[in-house]
Amino acid sequence: MTRVAIVHECFSTYAGSEKVVEQMLQALPEAELFALANFMKSNPPAFMNGREVTTTFLERLPFAKRAYRSYLPLMPMAIEQLDVLEADLVVSSQHCVSHGVLCRPDQVHISYVHSPVRYAWDLQFEYLRQANLHWGLKSMLARMILHYIRIWDRAAADRVDLFVANSRFIASRIRRCYRREAEVIYPPVAVKDFELQEQKEDFYLVASRMVPYKRMGDVVEAF
Repeated sequence: MTRVAIVHECFSTYAGSEKVVEQMLQALPEAELFALANFMKSNPPAFMNGREVTTTFLERLPFAKRAYRSYLPLMPMAIEQLDVLEADLVVSSQHCVSHGVLCRPDQVHISYVHSPVRYAWDLQFEYLRQANLHWGLKSMLARMILHYIRIWDRAAADRVDLFVANSRFIASRIRRCYRREAEVIYPPVAVKDFELQEQKEDFYLVASRMVPYKRMGDVVEAF
């Protein structure tokens, strides 16, 4: 039987990327789960079905749940500590570093990409502005860290056997950042829960988490 490892970034909320992992587990029910951290142990989502998640030291660092993204400089090292070498197939759910998990030469590694790490590539300057890091010593340190992340990210991408993007736009970002082509498989949508409405009303509706990279401020300013 083929042994499968699914590597996710972090379980902290039930959002888009977690719904993709849910579908992966439905397709690969015997897969083992790995992640940098799992902050949902006290209230695990139903799709985990009691499954254990192998995690890293990142989960146990001070204020890890509240300040998870602050540990970005440690994430490349942390993801490389996950031991998936017993698996025949490795599937990573990537929007930051999960594609950097170390594999044997004879393992197959497929990376489903929600996005290459945004704040290290084309959104770097926007991220620095939002974090008030556009000048000074802290800005210089942040730029050095992001420079290191880009170098590591590119090297990690070279170890992936197949990239799958969640849209044609993300496929173009993969091409630009990694110089790799990607298949496109759109994320799961419960289409039976919706009915097509051909008659439009005079308003726009946006449903999103209020996180900076969703750029909800741009939506508001557009009107």
